[in-house]
Amino acid sequence: MTKQQARFEPYDFNGGTCVAIAGADYCVVAADTRMSTGYNILTRDYSKIYKLADKCMMASSGFQADVRALQKVLGAKHLIYQHQHNKQMSCPAMARLLSNTLYYKRFFPYYTFNVLAGFDEEGKGCVYTYDAVGSYEKVGYSAQGSGAKLIMPVLDNQLKSPSPLLLPAQDAVTPLSEAEAIDVVKDVFASATERDIYTGDKLEIVILNVDGIRREYAELRKD
Repeated sequence: MTKQQARFEPYDFNGGTCVAIAGADYCVVAADTRMSTGYNILTRDYSKIYKLADKCMMASSGFQADVRALQKVLGAKHLIYQHQHNKQMSCPAMARLLSNTLYYKRFFPYYTFNVLAGFDEEGKGCVYTYDAVGSYEKVGYSAQGSGAKLIMPVLDNQLKSPSPLLLPAQDAVTPLSEAEAIDVVKDVFASATERDIYTGDKLEIVILNVDGIRREYAELRKD
């Protein structure tokens, strides 16, 4: 008879999917509102999108306790930056801060998979995508979370981002208009919910443009 013993498991996976698309004068960030563990739905109305600055949003999937801890750390560091410099961080600066924060915890990482979206210094939309230990890349669009493997091939086919190996470097922003980007986001989430049990219930879409921040919601499958 094998001896059984209790094991402490520091991580959980709460599922969910996040998508971000950058355009010439806008940025769209979207995530579903389902939070699960295993085959249990913990809540159907949980926002995965967090405002870091006026022109910078972060969407996170993975272990939501770690997501909350990461949001608090970034919020505190941004507050210190505002007191020291009397201005808010730019989105590229926030992208580097997030990378450093994740890398600092690389030996006991935040189990979070993040996309950062906002505007760069030129006023163009930008998206940064991350792994759990801080490696990041500036892209025109990205998906993270349990449905990312279903969504990314569709985005690759529809948006056709230029290869980073091309010289001279091509602009990463997508050619879609704001309304077209919102429609693409709704379509890919509707598709992902058909196959991914961790994605569903409701879709939260945050649109950043010259007028400010706007939120839209759309219904997804609830089963």
